[in-house]
Amino acid sequence: MPAIVTNITVPLLGLVDTAIVGHMGDAAYIGAIAVGSMIFNLVYWVFGFLRMGTSGLTAQAYGRQDELAMRRILRQSLKWAGGIALLLILLQWPLCEVMLAVIGPTADVRPLAATYFYYVVWGAPASLGLFALTGWYIGMQNTRYPMYISILQNVTNIIVSLLLVYGLGMKVEGVALGTVIAQYVGLLTGIVLLPKGVRKIEPGGGDVESFFRINRDIFLRTLFLVGVNLCFTAIGARQGATILAVNTLLMQLYLLFSYVMDGFAYAGEALGGRYWGAHKWEPFMATVRRLFVWGAMMTALFTAVYVLGGESFLRLLTDEPSVVEASRDFVWWAYLIPVAGVSAFVWDGVFIGITASRGMLLSAIIAAATFFAGVFVFVPSLGNHGLMLSMLLFLLMRGVVQTWLFCNRIAKNAI
Repeated sequence: MPAIVTNITVPLLGLVDTAIVGHMGDAAYIGAIAVGSMIFNLVYWVFGFLRMGTSGLTAQAYGRQDELAMRRILRQSLKWAGGIALLLILLQWPLCEVMLAVIGPTADVRPLAATYFYYVVWGAPASLGLFALTGWYIGMQNTRYPMYISILQNVTNIIVSLLLVYGLGMKVEGVALGTVIAQYVGLLTGIVLLPKGVRKIEPGGGDVESFFRINRDIFLRTLFLVGVNLCFTAIGARQGATILAVNTLLMQLYLLFSYVMDGFAYAGEALGGRYWGAHKWEPFMATVRRLFVWGAMMTALFTAVYVLGGESFLRLLTDEPSVVEASRDFVWWAYLIPVAGVSAFVWDGVFIGITASRGMLLSAIIAAATFFAGVFVFVPSLGNHGLMLSMLLFLLMRGVVQTWLFCNRIAKNAI
């Protein structure tokens, strides 16, 4: 439950910024925050391996009760986070120019989005450092601290941004600075909450080779996921503003389900990695079975909710008549999202916990190939229905491949 709460609060940082600039009297401010938030969501998503790789290795060290390994894993992850953040800061100008060129905002939005970027990029050390700390806490079977940190971040962001914008009269700069301050408050809180003994790290680099291999696989896997999502958005955009809007709304239903299921995936990371590291195969397999029981219940619940209230939810998000009308032709695809995606979300948690990163990469490659094949075969004749079908096949194939890998390779080693 704490992990689910944490996931739900994550997008609030961007939503708070949007809500504040939405009352500045110019739509360009909203566009700037939307573009700026999109850039950082994409960049940080690519470096999500800092959290996932750390949680699995830490959970296994926790299962072995190897305190030295736990401390060294945290240090390695924080060093990687610091190095990547420094690189982002040093390369901020070309990175900003490339991302803005790819997204292509209008002339009135572009300078404001650039301003937002050049402020928020200085929060990279805090954001990436929090990835490392969050992964470590999850591996230590502690999902409460990440929840506390996330809530504190959002409260800080709201208060500071409001003070800077409405108290000091700042515009986009105030919103961006509020976000950065909130990120550093979160990082400092995460460090303060560390057990005292963890801060005294003995010399030694730990298993650098394993750390690099796991993070490399997760990084490459993330690139395939990013490629699929970018292609999904781009193909939707080519079909016109209305279809793009419909697809964006349907993706909110996908994200809502994924935020909840990621909470169970975190449980898989923590408990699965713990039992795997301790070589306790029976409780490990019991954990996997429980995760799928919960996954089945969540699938049934979300499917029922989407069937009964999916259209009403979409109307809450927009009152644009053309979008509402067009969504009726496609909303039924959202009913299939829980069934298609549940096993992929559950297996991701288990595979991260046991550091089966190569299996995650293989499933992403095969699933991405399935998606692009689907786009090639179905989109020309079925249009946006073909695109939605391709996305569902992508989700389903991730779960199918991971199920095969677990049953034919991983489970045999755990019996």
